[in-house]
Amino acid sequence: MLDTVAQNAQSLPLSHLCQKITFIGGGNMAEALITGLLAKGFLSDLLAVIEPDSQKREHFAKQGITAVDANELTAVTAKISDSDVVILAIKPQVVVEVLTPIRQAFAQQLVISILAGVPLQCLQVLLGDNVRLVRAMPNTPAMIQQGATGVFANVSETDKSLVTALLSASGLVLWVGDEALLHAVTAVSGSAPAYFFYVFEQIISTGEKLGLSYEQAKQLAIQTALGSSMMARQSDDEPSLLRQKVTSPNGTTHSAICVFDEQKLGNIIEQAMQACVARSIELGKGLA
Repeated sequence: MLDTVAQNAQSLPLSHLCQKITFIGGGNMAEALITGLLAKGFLSDLLAVIEPDSQKREHFAKQGITAVDANELTAVTAKISDSDVVILAIKPQVVVEVLTPIRQAFAQQLVISILAGVPLQCLQVLLGDNVRLVRAMPNTPAMIQQGATGVFANVSETDKSLVTALLSASGLVLWVGDEALLHAVTAVSGSAPAYFFYVFEQIISTGEKLGLSYEQAKQLAIQTALGSSMMARQSDDEPSLLRQKVTSPNGTTHSAICVFDEQKLGNIIEQAMQACVARSIELGKGLA
């Protein structure tokens, strides 16, 4: 079951929060979440990033964010110990390698993991029983505060409120009632921006073959996707009905939809999403 959490960023204004937040990993998703937090008024001096890349550390430092060299274990351990919230934003394949040497730094922090496929049970073993664990699956539109994040945890309502407030800075937050559903969230939203970008590529390429310039085809495709998304969000009609309304019998759109049906596009999409789920599950195997 997927529910929108009632508590939202309005109930916990980010400018009033004083939790010290440390990101382990300073990649794209970490930067997306940090950008959202800063845009919503969260204080930069409450943020820290642990990152091995010196250029990335410099980038964060210029924003007033504490940047710690991941190779300096003493500094890393001290920063984590001093944190209220730790957000794991590393690659899932290196989670054991990264967390094992710094395990002693974790006491009673709230730990939010955005690692694809890594189960909470694995993290509990790595970090100890005292940490409060949350698992989240965001997506890259969080970089422009238009993300969608699925979340699961067995934590207090106070912690849920805090997590929702922090992640809502970058877009929509939905909680799921079963951790296994995060594999589905990965397929539906976590990986899905790439699906739409792939479709853009194909539409733009075909538009060029039909005589449009690349820029013309690109602008038309992206604006049409934006408009369609906004219609789907704002309309009381379901997406299937919106499609039917634009598909006149024997019209141009009908001809295109017929090709989709003949080529079983729906089956292709389902197979792709199932493959995404399978890979998500595979990433967690051997870690639980």
